[in-house]
Amino acid sequence: MKNHFKVIAILLIISVSLFAFKSFNSNEITQNTSDKEKVILEILQHIVERGHYDPKAIDDNFSKNVYKSFIESLDPTKRYFLQSDIEKFKRYELEIDDQFKNRDLTFFNLVYDVFTKRLVESESFMKVFENKAFSFKEDESIESDFEKVKFASSNREMQEVWRKIIKYSVLNNLSIKMDEEEAKKEKDASYVIKSFAVLEKEARESVIKNFNENLSFYKNEIDKVDYFGIYVNELTSQFDPHTNYMAPNDKEKFDESISGKFEGIGARLLKKMEYTEITELITGGPAWKSKELEPGDIILKVAQGDKEPEDIVGMRIDKAVKKIKGKKGTEVRLTIKKVDGTIKVVSLIRDTIETEETFARSTIIEKNGKKYGLLYLPKFYIDFVDFNERDAAKDVEIEIEKLKNNGVEGIVFDVRDNGGGSLKTVVEIMGLFIDKGPVVQVKPAGARKEVLEDKTGTVKWNGPLVVLVNQFSASASEILAAAVQDYNRGVVVGSKSTFGKGTVQSVIDLNQFVRSSTLGDLGALKLTGQKFFRIDGRSTQLNGVFSDVVLPNRLSYIDIGERDMDNAMEWSEISPANYKPLNNLFDRKTIVENSRSRIEKNDFFKMTDESAKWTKARRDETIISLNYNKYREYNKAMLDKSKAFDLLKDYKNNLTIYNLTEDQAKIDKDEALKIKRDAWFESIAKDAYIDESINVLQDLKYPSLASSQSSKINLENNKLKNK
Repeated sequence: MKNHFKVIAILLIISVSLFAFKSFNSNEITQNTSDKEKVILEILQHIVERGHYDPKAIDDNFSKNVYKSFIESLDPTKRYFLQSDIEKFKRYELEIDDQFKNRDLTFFNLVYDVFTKRLVESESFMKVFENKAFSFKEDESIESDFEKVKFASSNREMQEVWRKIIKYSVLNNLSIKMDEEEAKKEKDASYVIKSFAVLEKEARESVIKNFNENLSFYKNEIDKVDYFGIYVNELTSQFDPHTNYMAPNDKEKFDESISGKFEGIGARLLKKMEYTEITELITGGPAWKSKELEPGDIILKVAQGDKEPEDIVGMRIDKAVKKIKGKKGTEVRLTIKKVDGTIKVVSLIRDTIETEETFARSTIIEKNGKKYGLLYLPKFYIDFVDFNERDAAKDVEIEIEKLKNNGVEGIVFDVRDNGGGSLKTVVEIMGLFIDKGPVVQVKPAGARKEVLEDKTGTVKWNGPLVVLVNQFSASASEILAAAVQDYNRGVVVGSKSTFGKGTVQSVIDLNQFVRSSTLGDLGALKLTGQKFFRIDGRSTQLNGVFSDVVLPNRLSYIDIGERDMDNAMEWSEISPANYKPLNNLFDRKTIVENSRSRIEKNDFFKMTDESAKWTKARRDETIISLNYNKYREYNKAMLDKSKAFDLLKDYKNNLTIYNLTEDQAKIDKDEALKIKRDAWFESIAKDAYIDESINVLQDLKYPSLASSQSSKINLENNKLKNK
């Protein structure tokens, strides 16, 4: 709970520094400014200049970067703007900084007006190709690296751009269809393969349909407010990649994401043309329990309780979702068009929905007659409104207790693809593996560092520990991996290094800075106000955490992570915290050497390394032929080459996987949960990284550290030197 108060204190520091602005300008804003966007710009400028960890000068260089990134964000493939548009925009390339300071939206309005005009024009290009078959005999090609492509100089040239883009998509679709036809012929010699003309028509109609749906989304689902949000994010992201403006809808989605729950009916929805379609039912939610809804059903109308139903056909998806979601215990009546075409009204009582895929889960893995635990954590979730609700730390502690009750001899803590979350929960989770001590250091700009530490004095797991990471393990995941390394508490296994996000963000409600309610919800700003550091003083920023045991993966030779992001903050270092690592717990050098020896003999990892090199080489190839024969020939060569890597797809380990005793009864009663658990088990059975992590656990021969949950880990009195 103390860590929570530290977070509040950080927010208070920022709020106090801005108080003069709030009290001085809020009345002026509410009385004299009717433009909501200008108010947002004014508030944002004051926040980022006074609260950001490393604020940048809002100058001509800032302006040039915003100009470039905003154009690219709207038209990354250069299929909308003409060169003449760019020349109009170019006049403002060095004026955006001044416009930001003066709440001037001239540049934004110009780009928005031109972009929406070009969207409408793009529809006419679609119609040109709807009923016109493509010929793939010409020897022409398309450049897939759009940074090398110039903007079209005229509408005629733009039509040619669209022709090539659509032609490439049709060719790709056509090639897939031809493969499917040939596969059918191989299975059944009597099967008559469809003609080239028929397949081309099918492929073209499918592609045009998808392009039209995409254009419809841009035209109907994204309005000026959304585009303004994109523009503002290009302004804020110049300070660093994680300082982002969140419109009201985005703030709501962020809160749901970090807590893993929301109030509603428990259905995932997708906009298809003018219709809102159910794509998935969340296990345990009202929609799932009703047994009256299924994926593919279309929602036509929504009624709140006994009120008149409202037609949502053609309505923006976010507005439709708002009408369907609502407070727990309230009724919503949906008029549904079933998959079979029948119409029915379904009444549901909204409830709190927990998205189980967000939450921690664990299972037993048996190898060589010994049991080990796999603990998977997708994110470090928390409910910031009610700290009594479930969070990642509480759930991980429960899973550890279950694993102990099932007699495991070691735990693999899997945080692959875990982008982070709550700082509070990662500190508490690390506290489950050590007696007490610092976990991470946090430093605001120009202020003294804070050391966040575990003070419980209780060890929940004192046995062998492996933390499994990859290039997408970020932020809180990196704090956990770094602390495990710095304490010598376990071994980090995975990619060469993690993502490299070593900054801390606070979410600031913009509405607190104005007194007027006539402006509506102003949204929020996710602001980078601090950096975090390992307890040995090093930053994880850019460099990430280097694994002790490095396992090849298909992205090994591709730059991924914070280091590959625009405006990323620099690596830095501070003094170490006062902590005491565990010495003589295990021989790290021997562990690494044993694993390296296994990897060198392992066909899967050898082939993975070859595949990674091939992936890097293919990524550098950007010219794609639009000639059917050349395209097919190239694809066949790639397919033949990829067959050499079939072992990767066919790989299976020899691990025995089964549910914990405490989970089995619940899984037996829930068919949907059983399906999800079976799918997880299937993925584990094909996972060489988990297999090698279990091997590492078997090499970890810990001395007896403790015999009870509350026993202390004996810490040596020598402090790890700052590296």
